[in-house]
Amino acid sequence: MSDGPLAGLRVIDAATLAAGPLVATWLGEHGADVVKIEQPDGGDPLRQWGAQKDGIGLMWKSLGRNKKSVTLNLRLPAGRDLLRRLAAQADVIVLNLRPSTLRKWQLDHDSLAAANPGLVTVHVTGYGAGGPKSDRPGFGTLGEAMSGFAHLTGSPDGPPTLPSFMLADGVAALHATYAVMMALYHRDVHGAGGQLIDVNLIEPLARLLEQQVLTYDQLGEVPVRTGNRWDISAPRNVYLTKDGHWLAMSGSAPTIAKRALQAVGRPELTKDPRFAEAQQRLRNAVEIDAIMAGWIREHTLDDAMTVFEEAEVAAAPVYDAAQLLDDPHLSARGTYPSLPDADFGSMRVQAPVPRFSATPGRIDHLGPELGEHNDEIYGGLLGLADDQRRELREHGVI
Repeated sequence: MSDGPLAGLRVIDAATLAAGPLVATWLGEHGADVVKIEQPDGGDPLRQWGAQKDGIGLMWKSLGRNKKSVTLNLRLPAGRDLLRRLAAQADVIVLNLRPSTLRKWQLDHDSLAAANPGLVTVHVTGYGAGGPKSDRPGFGTLGEAMSGFAHLTGSPDGPPTLPSFMLADGVAALHATYAVMMALYHRDVHGAGGQLIDVNLIEPLARLLEQQVLTYDQLGEVPVRTGNRWDISAPRNVYLTKDGHWLAMSGSAPTIAKRALQAVGRPELTKDPRFAEAQQRLRNAVEIDAIMAGWIREHTLDDAMTVFEEAEVAAAPVYDAAQLLDDPHLSARGTYPSLPDADFGSMRVQAPVPRFSATPGRIDHLGPELGEHNDEIYGGLLGLADDQRRELREHGVI
């Protein structure tokens, strides 16, 4: 991309797996030139992560979109020297090595910024710098556990529940991405230098779960699992329909809760002291839940949704992947475009979000082959001659 809002921005993605690389993915969707650093022997482990087709990881195809893949062995001094040369010509570098490894290999922010004072370094780790666990390995699962998410998720009489997707990585990456934009604004608008952005996998998700900390700090109460209910609104749950589908409903706004009661044929309850006011509805959440569940259980999903949509009730079907791709609203918005791919012919992936009116994000290509852009980057950007590149390959550096 040469016409996106981030055109001219060079990003070195030297991280692996999900959180760090996601930052580079999102920047690349909006015009940044992203160079993906991968070990020569297999590349980013994300290439083998999750579901595969013909031995090719599907997630890599989406997360590797718009990136240029180069191989580089950071375990070798010559490989680290090349990374330093790339960082000297970059605006942003994304890393997720342990703090001690960065210092040992002289890839920490201070070392890189000595040659490039304007560099913004994003360092994503499990625990973040500055504490006793700083150098411990960490993955999203641990962030989901330590953030308080797992404690609050699941049935009241069941175990803590972990998500079956990269929640902590994704939330950390979103925080890191907006942090990059603030750091670049500070650099480019205020005439400052670059800086280090320290992001871990616990704190971003914990920030979204702050309600439990506030409750404990001020009321001395530890919130517990409530299943699909939430102690700020009622009705709020998922309900089984007559034809075996699930429907979700939220009564967060008082007007919506009253419409829901009217829609299921119980308008008198909108004046009942137990249900007429938000705090009273919370105290009687079990009763209002039973009313909704009973009505929905007697109707098919289509019939129930027709009633709720006409009454402007906040309700939606619980979708699986097939229903997501088949939804007429998402189809009209082009949420899942089909992209050409050298391996699969074509593949549907999710379009960039959010939507910009003047400078929309774009997917130029899906995840590239390992080392596909070695000649372009090492020959073009760094100016290494053919014999130099050949020697680097022979020594296992690239």
